[in-house]
Amino acid sequence: MYKSVIRPFLFKHDPEAIHHSIVKFTKGALSLPFSRPICRALYNFSDPKLEREVFGIKFANPVGLAAGFDKDAKLIDEFAQMGFGFVEIGTVTPKGQPGNPKPRIFRLPEDQGIINRMGFNNDGVEATVERLKNRKTNIIVGGNIGKNKVTPNEQAFEDYKIAFEALFPYVDYFVLNVSSPNTPNLRALQEKEPLKQLLSEVKKLNAQKDAPKPILLKIAPDLTNEQLDDIIEIVNETQIDGVIATNTTISREGLKENAERVEEIGAGGLSGAPLTKRSTEIVAYLHQKSNGAFPIIGVGGINSPEDAVEKLKAGASLVQIYTGFIYQGPGFIKDINKAILKAGL
Repeated sequence: MYKSVIRPFLFKHDPEAIHHSIVKFTKGALSLPFSRPICRALYNFSDPKLEREVFGIKFANPVGLAAGFDKDAKLIDEFAQMGFGFVEIGTVTPKGQPGNPKPRIFRLPEDQGIINRMGFNNDGVEATVERLKNRKTNIIVGGNIGKNKVTPNEQAFEDYKIAFEALFPYVDYFVLNVSSPNTPNLRALQEKEPLKQLLSEVKKLNAQKDAPKPILLKIAPDLTNEQLDDIIEIVNETQIDGVIATNTTISREGLKENAERVEEIGAGGLSGAPLTKRSTEIVAYLHQKSNGAFPIIGVGGINSPEDAVEKLKAGASLVQIYTGFIYQGPGFIKDINKAILKAGL
């Protein structure tokens, strides 16, 4: 029903506008009496064999919602009813910011993809903390943090520090986002020395806590193998807890969509099925070259249950979905978990 009726209706409307409408509808619908048990009955699938312990955290299942969908922590309790094993909020910046000019989300239906240039639009860390204080469920929550657009790279650590300190009591793990293509010069922080310095400083902050939280790094799919080798070296040197591979890509290779329309859309990160192969290659490369030295969360182009299984076989410990969730609907989480169980992973 989702693919045949609901999705065609949703896709007739502006992507960002319909996203906000879905957030409001989901919030309202799941506040009605008996709606949550019905939602759980429809979409939850649990089995002890799906449970995972990764970087010291116990996950009910390995399927999470990637950062970007619930930037401001508005739907954590609702997503807990849909069967996710964890939800990653953000990217959260110290101050709220509007992001890039609209329109800034574009669907590519023929490619089962999306191009976005949102630009870290969010309400800011203080507003997000207030929502996290009121959450009712105990689903695992990751805090994806970044710097404000106006903050120069030389002062980036101060922004990451503010977001880290504010979110620390309310999230289970942290992700440093230095790989979004939609904030000017942000990806320069992926270069070896700036990245090593940033991670080291955040690790120092974390070490001062009574119970440190896992720290992960989210990387771009556009890195070369030499740069991936640097990532492995940096992870080993700084002793952060893991890597999320990957963010969106700036590549437009192999798209079925009309070339003129793609050019007209312009800049932005491409997600969805066109990213499947490259993202899985990076998961496999990191896992093999590091001899499995650190956990990897595989994200990017998971558009079918088989794609998720391939990520896990390539070396991922957990997986995340976003664009596939939009194209496949809420039953997608259950389908992935069933496939993982069937594969014996």
